[in-house]
Amino acid sequence: MEKKKEEKVGVDLGLSEAEKSFLRQLAMAEITARFQESKCLPEAPPSGHLQEKRGAFVTLTKHGALRGCIGHIQGNLPLVETIREMAPAAAFSDPRFPPVSKAELDELELEISVLTPLHLIKDIKEIEVGVHGLYLECQGYAGLLLPQVATEYGWSREEFLAHTCMKAGLSTKCWQQSETRIYIFSADIF
Repeated sequence: MEKKKEEKVGVDLGLSEAEKSFLRQLAMAEITARFQESKCLPEAPPSGHLQEKRGAFVTLTKHGALRGCIGHIQGNLPLVETIREMAPAAAFSDPRFPPVSKAELDELELEISVLTPLHLIKDIKEIEVGVHGLYLECQGYAGLLLPQVATEYGWSREEFLAHTCMKAGLSTKCWQQSETRIYIFSADIF
């Protein structure tokens, strides 16, 4: 299915352009450090935002195709530390893909999604496509899709739920089962 890229997805969490730029530079520095003898990390702008405990995902694409995506759902670490860990994990530890090679570095595009806390919903009408991501738990399985995924593919709320079920390894209709717990969250995506 062809991807669509339209308006800004997610929410603004108050990160400045300097903070976003720093986090992107930090993520790439952590990835490229694997291929260098020394680490050259960017200098952080003074900011309390970078020390907030936030969940975040780092997504890598190559020529528009997913190349790696790993993150922390919960904010257990300061944001800067989460990015420091998740960038190389997305590049080298996503089990769906072989590790990134040095030859690929110039072809990679990097996206960071800084998450809001999870919120358990009672009614799927609370889900706003283009604003929310989904995290779903059922029968000991769990799946997560970031807010931008549904808009990239033009999915309806129900299609978004079905694909989140599939990501969890469950039936596409598992979201309709009473024991299924559905959480929403949003993200500042850059």
